[in-house]
Amino acid sequence: MSRRPKEPRIVAELGRPETPEETAARKAENSRNHRDRQTTRNLVYALLASLGIVAVLVLLVPRGDMETRPDVDYSSIAAQIQPTVQGTLVVPEPGEGWNANTAELRAGSADNILSWYIGFLTPKNAFIGLDQGFDANDSWASAQLDSARPTGATTIAGVEWIEYDYTESPRGNLAYALALDDPTGFYVLKGTASKEETAVLAAAVTDRIASIR
Repeated sequence: MSRRPKEPRIVAELGRPETPEETAARKAENSRNHRDRQTTRNLVYALLASLGIVAVLVLLVPRGDMETRPDVDYSSIAAQIQPTVQGTLVVPEPGEGWNANTAELRAGSADNILSWYIGFLTPKNAFIGLDQGFDANDSWASAQLDSARPTGATTIAGVEWIEYDYTESPRGNLAYALALDDPTGFYVLKGTASKEETAVLAAAVTDRIASIR
């Protein structure tokens, strides 16, 4: 006795058996959904793996302080350079906890003005650059100060300095600066340090200026 053919399965949504075309379309849709889910899972796995690699690199890369260059003996460097300069290089001594990582002569590209530069790190790990320009002018000072406008004046060690206070909205590396036009040079102190620390360096510069006049 032969077995009767199996009746086609009635699909609830249709209320009737699927046609061969509908069956093929359903299987194709299921395959597409499966591939989409696999692709999404693979993307998630790849993203998690990338984040893991980034986290490992962040942990492994050494991170130092703001400045990693070694300290320099700016007094010795000034002594070596002095014979080549007509003016007297100012070598301030702001006190314990102050260090320098740069000390060099610089020639400005605009007016070819020679300047003596020291890059100081303060006791609070902030930065102040000291520029002493020889035969400098206002345009040179403006270039050192990134064309910032003065905000006032302050008297330090009996000398009036022009003040550039941008601590509320720093202009790059200029949060606070002081400038002084003196017969011994045009002095610009600029950096990320506070007014108090900048005043300490300005007082040391003022004392040295008084000794070379």
